[in-house]
Amino acid sequence: MSHHAIRFADLSPREAYKVIIGTVVPRPIAWVTTRSAGGVVNAAPYSFFNCLSADPPILALGVENKPDRGFKDTAWNIRETEEFTVNICDVAMTAQMAATAAPFPPEVDELQAAGLTAIPGVTVSCPRIAEAPVAFECRRHVSIAVSAAREIILGRIEMAHVREDIIDLENYHSDPAKLDAIGRMGGDGYSTTRDLFDWPTPSVAEVVEALTGR
Repeated sequence: MSHHAIRFADLSPREAYKVIIGTVVPRPIAWVTTRSAGGVVNAAPYSFFNCLSADPPILALGVENKPDRGFKDTAWNIRETEEFTVNICDVAMTAQMAATAAPFPPEVDELQAAGLTAIPGVTVSCPRIAEAPVAFECRRHVSIAVSAAREIILGRIEMAHVREDIIDLENYHSDPAKLDAIGRMGGDGYSTTRDLFDWPTPSVAEVVEALTGR
Protein backbone atom coordinates (compact mmCIF):
# COMPACT_ATOMS: atom_id res chain seq x y z
CA MET A 1 0.00 0.00 0.00
CA SER A 2 1.44 3.38 -1.02
CA HIS A 3 1.36 6.49 1.17
CA HIS A 4 0.42 10.12 0.53
CA ALA A 5 3.47 12.35 1.04
CA ILE A 6 2.06 15.50 2.68
CA ARG A 7 4.46 18.42 2.97
CA PHE A 8 3.34 20.63 5.85
CA ALA A 9 4.86 23.72 4.27
CA ASP A 10 2.18 23.38 1.56
CA LEU A 11 -0.73 23.19 4.03
CA SER A 12 -2.82 25.88 5.64
CA PRO A 13 -2.88 25.81 9.47
CA ARG A 14 -6.38 24.33 9.33
CA GLU A 15 -5.29 21.59 6.94
CA ALA A 16 -2.28 20.77 9.11
CA TYR A 17 -4.55 20.63 12.15
CA LYS A 18 -6.88 18.17 10.45
CA VAL A 19 -4.01 15.88 9.44
CA ILE A 20 -2.64 15.83 13.00
CA ILE A 21 -5.87 15.38 14.96
CA GLY A 22 -7.10 12.70 12.58
CA THR A 23 -3.99 10.56 12.91
CA VAL A 24 -2.49 11.21 16.36
CA VAL A 25 -5.23 9.33 18.19
CA PRO A 26 -6.56 8.78 20.73
CA ARG A 27 -5.32 11.86 22.56
CA PRO A 28 -5.79 12.20 26.33
CA ILE A 29 -7.99 15.07 27.45
CA ALA A 30 -6.88 17.70 29.95
CA TRP A 31 -10.01 19.12 31.54
CA VAL A 32 -8.35 22.27 32.83
CA THR A 33 -9.67 24.40 35.67
CA THR A 34 -8.21 27.81 36.43
CA ARG A 35 -9.20 30.88 38.41
CA SER A 36 -8.86 34.43 37.15
CA ALA A 37 -7.12 37.11 39.19
CA GLY A 38 -10.64 38.37 39.97
CA GLY A 39 -11.72 34.98 41.29
CA VAL A 40 -13.85 33.69 38.38
CA VAL A 41 -13.45 29.95 37.80
CA ASN A 42 -12.88 28.70 34.25
CA ALA A 43 -13.03 25.14 32.93
CA ALA A 44 -12.19 23.93 29.42
CA PRO A 45 -11.00 20.69 27.77
CA TYR A 46 -7.78 20.44 25.75
CA SER A 47 -6.64 17.41 23.77
CA PHE A 48 -3.20 18.71 22.84
CA PHE A 49 -2.03 17.32 26.17
CA ASN A 50 0.19 14.70 27.72
CA CYS A 51 2.64 13.90 30.51
CA LEU A 52 6.26 14.60 29.58
CA SER A 53 8.30 13.84 32.68
CA ALA A 54 8.11 12.11 36.05
CA ASP A 55 11.29 13.65 37.48
CA PRO A 56 10.30 16.42 37.77
CA PRO A 57 6.60 15.61 37.26
CA ILE A 58 5.58 17.69 34.23
CA LEU A 59 2.35 17.92 32.24
CA ALA A 60 2.12 19.78 28.91
CA LEU A 61 -0.82 21.68 27.41
CA GLY A 62 -1.03 23.02 23.88
CA VAL A 63 -3.38 26.01 24.01
CA GLU A 64 -4.54 27.66 20.81
CA ASN A 65 -5.20 31.39 20.88
CA LYS A 66 -8.44 32.96 19.71
CA PRO A 67 -8.82 33.80 15.99
CA ASP A 68 -7.87 37.42 16.77
CA ARG A 69 -4.70 36.06 18.48
CA GLY A 70 -6.03 37.00 21.92
CA PHE A 71 -5.50 34.59 24.79
CA LYS A 72 -8.18 32.12 25.75
CA ASP A 73 -9.32 32.30 29.37
CA THR A 74 -7.24 29.27 30.34
CA ALA A 75 -3.98 30.71 29.01
CA TRP A 76 -4.68 34.18 30.39
CA ASN A 77 -5.56 32.86 33.86
CA ILE A 78 -2.40 30.75 33.97
CA ARG A 79 -0.36 33.81 32.99
CA GLU A 80 -1.94 35.82 35.81
CA THR A 81 -1.95 33.20 38.57
CA GLU A 82 0.77 30.69 37.52
CA GLU A 83 -1.61 27.86 38.52
CA PHE A 84 -3.96 25.35 36.92
CA THR A 85 -5.51 21.96 37.61
CA VAL A 86 -5.77 19.16 35.07
CA ASN A 87 -8.81 16.97 35.65
CA ILE A 88 -9.11 13.62 33.85
CA CYS A 89 -12.47 12.99 32.18
CA ASP A 90 -14.16 9.60 32.35
CA VAL A 91 -17.03 8.27 30.25
CA ALA A 92 -19.62 9.30 32.84
CA MET A 93 -18.56 12.95 32.58
CA THR A 94 -18.47 13.26 28.77
CA ALA A 95 -21.54 15.51 28.47
CA GLN A 96 -20.38 17.87 31.21
CA MET A 97 -16.88 18.04 29.77
CA ALA A 98 -18.26 18.90 26.33
CA ALA A 99 -20.49 21.57 27.87
CA THR A 100 -17.46 23.40 29.28
CA ALA A 101 -16.04 23.65 25.75
CA ALA A 102 -18.91 25.98 24.76
CA PRO A 103 -17.71 29.58 24.12
CA PHE A 104 -18.92 31.15 27.37
CA PRO A 105 -17.74 34.73 28.08
CA PRO A 106 -14.94 35.16 30.65
CA GLU A 107 -17.28 36.19 33.46
CA VAL A 108 -19.17 32.86 33.37
CA ASP A 109 -18.18 30.01 35.68
CA GLU A 110 -18.28 26.96 33.38
CA LEU A 111 -18.42 24.53 36.28
CA GLN A 112 -21.65 26.07 37.51
CA ALA A 113 -23.03 26.19 33.97
CA ALA A 114 -22.32 22.47 33.51
CA GLY A 115 -23.71 21.49 36.91
CA LEU A 116 -20.33 20.43 38.30
CA THR A 117 -18.93 20.73 41.81
CA ALA A 118 -15.80 22.76 42.53
CA ILE A 119 -13.52 21.64 45.37
CA PRO A 120 -10.87 24.13 46.57
CA GLY A 121 -7.30 23.27 45.69
CA VAL A 122 -4.81 22.29 48.38
CA THR A 123 -1.57 23.60 46.84
CA VAL A 124 -3.13 25.95 44.28
CA SER A 125 -5.91 28.52 44.42
CA CYS A 126 -7.91 27.10 41.50
CA PRO A 127 -10.42 24.33 42.20
CA ARG A 128 -10.61 20.76 40.98
CA ILE A 129 -13.75 19.05 39.69
CA ALA A 130 -15.28 16.82 42.37
CA GLU A 131 -16.84 14.48 39.81
CA ALA A 132 -13.56 13.88 37.95
CA PRO A 133 -11.81 10.60 38.87
CA VAL A 134 -8.35 12.22 38.90
CA ALA A 135 -7.05 15.76 39.24
CA PHE A 136 -3.50 17.15 39.13
CA GLU A 137 -2.77 20.46 40.83
CA CYS A 138 -0.06 22.23 38.81
CA ARG A 139 2.10 25.34 38.89
CA ARG A 140 3.33 26.82 35.63
CA HIS A 141 6.87 25.63 34.97
CA VAL A 142 7.41 27.43 31.68
CA SER A 143 5.39 28.65 28.70
CA ILE A 144 6.64 28.43 25.13
CA ALA A 145 5.10 30.71 22.49
CA VAL A 146 5.52 28.49 19.44
CA SER A 147 3.69 30.99 17.22
CA ALA A 148 1.21 33.86 17.40
CA ALA A 149 -1.51 31.21 17.27
CA ARG A 150 -0.46 28.80 20.00
CA GLU A 151 1.58 28.34 23.13
CA ILE A 152 2.72 25.26 25.02
CA ILE A 153 2.37 25.41 28.79
CA LEU A 154 4.41 23.08 30.97
CA GLY A 155 3.06 22.57 34.46
CA ARG A 156 4.82 20.98 37.42
CA ILE A 157 2.49 18.66 39.32
CA GLU A 158 2.24 19.63 42.98
CA MET A 159 -0.46 17.18 44.06
CA ALA A 160 -2.71 14.48 42.63
CA HIS A 161 -6.22 13.59 43.76
CA VAL A 162 -7.06 10.03 42.67
CA ARG A 163 -10.36 8.36 43.52
CA GLU A 164 -9.73 5.65 46.10
CA ASP A 165 -11.10 2.75 44.05
CA ILE A 166 -8.70 3.55 41.17
CA ILE A 167 -5.26 3.52 42.76
CA ASP A 168 -3.53 1.04 45.08
CA LEU A 169 -1.22 3.02 47.36
CA GLU A 170 0.83 -0.07 48.23
CA ASN A 171 2.30 -0.16 44.71
CA TYR A 172 0.79 2.99 43.12
CA HIS A 173 -0.79 0.95 40.33
CA SER A 174 -4.00 2.38 38.86
CA ASP A 175 -6.88 0.33 37.49
CA PRO A 176 -7.68 1.58 33.96
CA ALA A 177 -11.11 -0.05 34.05
CA LYS A 178 -12.07 1.89 37.18
CA LEU A 179 -10.61 5.09 35.71
CA ASP A 180 -12.63 4.60 32.50
CA ALA A 181 -10.97 7.58 30.81
CA ILE A 182 -11.94 8.84 27.37
CA GLY A 183 -9.71 10.05 24.55
CA ARG A 184 -10.13 12.50 21.68
CA MET A 185 -10.31 11.41 18.07
CA GLY A 186 -10.73 13.64 14.99
CA GLY A 187 -13.75 15.89 14.47
CA ASP A 188 -16.40 15.29 17.13
CA GLY A 189 -15.09 11.80 17.84
CA TYR A 190 -14.13 10.34 21.20
CA SER A 191 -12.88 6.92 22.25
CA THR A 192 -13.00 4.87 25.41
CA THR A 193 -10.10 2.98 26.99
CA ARG A 194 -12.10 -0.18 27.57
CA ASP A 195 -10.57 -2.30 24.79
CA LEU A 196 -7.20 -3.11 26.34
CA PHE A 197 -4.45 -5.66 25.73
CA ASP A 198 -1.03 -6.39 27.21
CA TRP A 199 2.10 -6.83 25.08
CA PRO A 200 5.33 -7.12 27.08
CA THR A 201 8.57 -5.73 25.64
CA PRO A 202 10.61 -8.71 24.37
CA SER A 203 14.27 -9.37 25.03
CA VAL A 204 16.81 -8.97 22.23
CA ALA A 205 17.09 -12.77 22.03
CA GLU A 206 13.33 -13.12 21.62
CA VAL A 207 13.32 -10.56 18.81
CA VAL A 208 16.14 -12.31 16.98
CA GLU A 209 14.47 -15.70 17.41
CA ALA A 210 11.17 -14.37 16.06
CA LEU A 211 12.90 -12.88 12.99
CA THR A 212 15.32 -15.68 12.20
CA GLY A 213 13.74 -18.73 13.79
CA ARG A 214 16.91 -19.49 15.76
